[in-house]
Amino acid sequence: DPALLERDPAAVLELQRQNLSTESVPASGRRVLLLRNGNVSADVTDQVHPSVAAAASLAARIVGLDIAGVDIVADDISRPLADQGGAIVEVNAGPGLLMHLKPSEGAARPVGDAIVDNLFSDDENGRIPIVGITGTHGKTTIARLVARIIHLSGKHVGLACGDGLYFGERLVERGNRANWAAAHRVLLNRAVEAAVFENSSVAILSEGLAYDRCLVGVVANIDPTDSLPEYYIENAEQLATKVKRTQVDLVLPDGAAVLNADDPLVADMAQLCDGEVIFFSVDPASELVAEHRRQGKRAVLLRGGDVIQVQGQHETRVSSVDAIPLTGKGTVAYQVENVLAAVGAAWALGITPDLIRAGIELFGTEQAEEQGFTFKTQAA
Repeated sequence: DPALLERDPAAVLELQRQNLSTESVPASGRRVLLLRNGNVSADVTDQVHPSVAAAASLAARIVGLDIAGVDIVADDISRPLADQGGAIVEVNAGPGLLMHLKPSEGAARPVGDAIVDNLFSDDENGRIPIVGITGTHGKTTIARLVARIIHLSGKHVGLACGDGLYFGERLVERGNRANWAAAHRVLLNRAVEAAVFENSSVAILSEGLAYDRCLVGVVANIDPTDSLPEYYIENAEQLATKVKRTQVDLVLPDGAAVLNADDPLVADMAQLCDGEVIFFSVDPASELVAEHRRQGKRAVLLRGGDVIQVQGQHETRVSSVDAIPLTGKGTVAYQVENVLAAVGAAWALGITPDLIRAGIELFGTEQAEEQGFTFKTQAA
């Protein structure tokens, strides 16, 4: 292809070194050098001396990289560098792969596969536990409560909710952060070991979700008067079947959907879940929960003022509403439902009843004192 020498400073410099310019007419038969390095790559992996490979690995580790490109100057890559005055001249954090995948000489190497295999072992998929929470009311409270319980279990948790963006117990940004951008920031943070996201209907419709699948999906409730006419959602039924169901659709096969058994629109979503379903209910006589139990499945109930985990005929008392400040000793009905939902989500994550008890009984005391937290609900 034709090239304009005036636009190539390196070529102009090479001409000047030969006492030529872009206007010169070389003598017949004279060879004119325009480029000293042709950028032609040859794969020499099988020829690399073990000491050279060790030096390259050490150079990458010294600068803190697990994947790196190391530039080496040597006459013969099959000999130790010290024997030939060779040296490492550069360590790149973003190595190019094309010269290995499609070398001009030598065998192609599947370096991309090797990098992925190094980052993730055969029994890993790169996922962290994600809890997604939606509903008309109580999303923020449930999200805060679940994140608190996860924190007590020893994991570094990221939380994006209506109160702000949190990493661990540190408030990074105050204000409504129940959106795609905040959730994406949580997922980009490599220190995060578990994530909790609040998802409003508006956020789902306008932005989508920042994750493709989740381990736990919670649908707290759907207000029968709820609608979003600006998005052509005219009633609560459409909100359930076209929007809120998204959270259940994303549950992994080995995950669980935590659903309100007392809300028919929410309970009907059980059939959409690829994983397990955990119902929660304030009605100990719920026929839906009774049938669920007969099948040996899990639920969280309120009975006689106690929060109880049930699976089949087995029951475990978690706490009493009198001991949970958030519920006002059981007088704040919607907060009782929020607690049941959070207990179900924590149970789905495999957290023990003792840790769940500590989380729900401490939440609302130290949270309020240390962070000025005020309990509230948000609709959408």
